[in-house]
Amino acid sequence: MAAAPALAADVPAPAEPAAPAAPTQFDIAFGVKYTSNYGFRGISQSNGFGVAQGYAEAQFFDNFFYVNGFVSKVDLPTRATAETDVGVGIRPKLGPLTFDLGFIQYGYPGERRFMDPYNPVEYVTPAGAFYGPAILSPRNSEFGEVHASVSAAFNGLTVGAGVYHSWDFLGLGAPATYYNGTVKYTLPAEFLNGMKGNFYASGELGYFQLGTTAARLGAVKLKSYTTWNIGAGYTYENLTVDLRYVDTDLSKKDCFLNSGDPAGFLNGGKSNWCSAAFVATVSLDFTLSGLQQALAR
Repeated sequence: MAAAPALAADVPAPAEPAAPAAPTQFDIAFGVKYTSNYGFRGISQSNGFGVAQGYAEAQFFDNFFYVNGFVSKVDLPTRATAETDVGVGIRPKLGPLTFDLGFIQYGYPGERRFMDPYNPVEYVTPAGAFYGPAILSPRNSEFGEVHASVSAAFNGLTVGAGVYHSWDFLGLGAPATYYNGTVKYTLPAEFLNGMKGNFYASGELGYFQLGTTAARLGAVKLKSYTTWNIGAGYTYENLTVDLRYVDTDLSKKDCFLNSGDPAGFLNGGKSNWCSAAFVATVSLDFTLSGLQQALAR
């Protein structure tokens, strides 16, 4: 938000401002990014390596109703070829408050069931008992999640809070609820000394409450945990560069329990997927209306 300059007493009053633009009834936001480590609530989804991502969102009635999609390369135990998410929701506004109420379906195409061949277990069937690899994942990790969040922006500061709930997290049969708070501050234009673009600092604190997996998967109690990140970035027109510190309070053994990191079977049941990391991200974001305005100039 640009700050209006103060007017000296002997300067003529400015002309009447132009009427505000009519609300946009339809728009499309889309973008691509590259991140050095794709994390989901503090746990790496890319085995600590960089991945490319993309998204698109159709916005209706001045961004009141939206439908979006997201795709990312991943490196998960089930060997999914990608993560493909589809979301739908509404963003009502009340004064400085913006709400977001919606649903996301997380998808992982091309995955296969993950098993532990080093620790066989006994299976009892009508035809008799036999030993086989322990089943560590469902056939399909896709899951749905509902969410509700609110944010408020004033004088360059944006604060928010949200809750996200799944009744079958990663197809494990375990309920999962994520609570978070966010804050972002964008430096005022006068601090930039004429430099174009915007600098910002932001952070998030979250708590992920996880339940017990289904009986067919061992009725394992997953470890609830706290995660946080803090970072800063620079935005110029459509380009954003962000550097962020991400961490959790999970031990390496609890991280293995929650993530199923295959490396854990070879190093005593430990995983580094939840460890502290510095993450760099470069993104390009566009809107259809913005491109149309640029072409009209």
